[in-house]
Amino acid sequence: MMFEKQRDLIVKYCNKMISTGLTRGTGGNVSIYSREDELVIISPSGIDYETMTTEDVVVIDLDGNVVEGSNRPSSEYGLHTVFYRNREDINSVVHAHPIYSSTLATLGMEIPSAYYLNAVCGGPNVRCAKYALNGTEELANNVFDAMKDRYVVLMANHGLVAGAKDIANAFNKAEEIELSAEIYYKAKLLGTPNIISDEGVQEMLVAFKKYSQVTTK
Repeated sequence: MMFEKQRDLIVKYCNKMISTGLTRGTGGNVSIYSREDELVIISPSGIDYETMTTEDVVVIDLDGNVVEGSNRPSSEYGLHTVFYRNREDINSVVHAHPIYSSTLATLGMEIPSAYYLNAVCGGPNVRCAKYALNGTEELANNVFDAMKDRYVVLMANHGLVAGAKDIANAFNKAEEIELSAEIYYKAKLLGTPNIISDEGVQEMLVAFKKYSQVTTK
């Protein structure tokens, strides 16, 4: 079986999406890119994460063709491959449906740096991509265009996408941005949140590189 270690990680982080509340049911999808092989190890479509096994995970090429596996890959594989084709700094993508991030995305809002760890997105704000039908090339392009040089983006009326050098960092970004979204949402209920300046965000990005195993990339 190809990529057994990566398959194990896909199963692990799909289950973590459920246990941490980043998604429910079979929502969301996770992938790892083997850049030297130009192959994507991705969660399958429509299989319960709690019963998923390493054999259920699918290996595809960048065009979505199945290289190994008996299941269909996630219908949203284009959200993953668009980054692997165009961002050499991204080798793993996590797409989830967390409540607060999805709530703000439903309003078409971005997440400003009201909370300091919002900076893990790679800039002063998490942008919101334009809506398009799930599983389409249009949606993948909208998400890629909105993320630009960042590492997290909201999807209008849908959810969140995070990318990074590896799956641990991609998942961490998704978790931290969901926490940032929750704090921003609740702060707005009480008043007007104080927003950290762009300069302050850049200082944090430098600091993160010094003391954290989880990076801004």
